[in-house]
Amino acid sequence: MSLYDIPLRTLQGTETSLADHAGKAVLVVNVASRCGLTPQYEGLERLQKTYGDKGFTVLGVPCNQFAGQEPGSSEEIAEFCSATYGVTFPLLEKADVNGEGRHPLYTELTRVADADGEAGDVQWNFEKFLIAPGGEVTRFRPRTEPEAPEVVAAVEAALPA
Repeated sequence: MSLYDIPLRTLQGTETSLADHAGKAVLVVNVASRCGLTPQYEGLERLQKTYGDKGFTVLGVPCNQFAGQEPGSSEEIAEFCSATYGVTFPLLEKADVNGEGRHPLYTELTRVADADGEAGDVQWNFEKFLIAPGGEVTRFRPRTEPEAPEVVAAVEAALPA
């Protein structure tokens, strides 16, 4: 199954998939509202504003698997992201990224190794997977800031021509 065929659901409950973003560079990030890394929303939103009209989108996936740091309902998550960080990028419904209940999207994404050659489970909130228009995936661990030079360079290289 292609990454683009995996059924997804928006935070509002609408059916979607990565096919809705075909031809774009997509940065999939498992997000949380009550994490020490939550301020990364600011950098993610700046990436969205900088590259959104150039064939790029951030796609946030709320996850409550790490110390219960995303306990809210879909409505609470949407309100927090909008009111606190002015998030304009799409958010999916809350999902598990590890374990037996892992969402199929993350089953595929976690097969990709990071820069150190390590694949496997998501380490914490704000792990990033950049999917280029051709389906190639680049993985960045949670502490890598959204606007780190290696992320920006990868985003710019993945933008459609």
